[in-house]
Amino acid sequence: MTNWSVSGKYFEACNCEAICPCIVFSPPTDGKCVAVLGWRIDTGTYDETDLSGLKAAMLATADGNMKDGNWRVALYTDAQANEAQTAALQAIFSGQAGGHLANLGPLIGEVLGVKSATINLVEDGKRFSLQIDDHAAATYELIEGQEGGVVQVSGHPLAPVPGVAFTIGRSEQFRFNDHGISVDVSGKNAFTANFSYAP
Repeated sequence: MTNWSVSGKYFEACNCEAICPCIVFSPPTDGKCVAVLGWRIDTGTYDETDLSGLKAAMLATADGNMKDGNWRVALYTDAQANEAQTAALQAIFSGQAGGHLANLGPLIGEVLGVKSATINLVEDGKRFSLQIDDHAAATYELIEGQEGGVVQVSGHPLAPVPGVAFTIGRSEQFRFNDHGISVDVSGKNAFTANFSYAP
């Protein structure tokens, strides 16, 4: 088995109202959930291949309740990655290398494609942004909780990152257009969290 581990920051935006009802197995706000997930790897290796500083992203969408599966997904890997790094990113974030993301495999009904892209994932205090070439762009700010703190949810059953609290934001913009799927909304759900994956 390949020895690998990656950790860093997780970004997400979707077209549901905040907080996304899909995470508690309720139907999506508009009958269809379109979510873009992003990972910024702060430290990571795949055997001898260094993955630190690289990024990956994914489209996940489903008609109807996300718990029922039939997700359509597309994977985007960092255009700055070399051949070995690209192969490692594809293995990890598709779930082929094992780890938590492999648990999402039974929910996937169709893989729309895998492509290299320029991925920008930026954290600036309580503001976050996610961009994938011209395919996706999201900017969001964390929702202010009691006494100026953040609002978090943990333990939700569809969490792409296990065992951590997800901090909830609301988008100023969320736009996606690729693979025949298009969305352009504002004021919708967003998440961020620390992530750590290993086999």
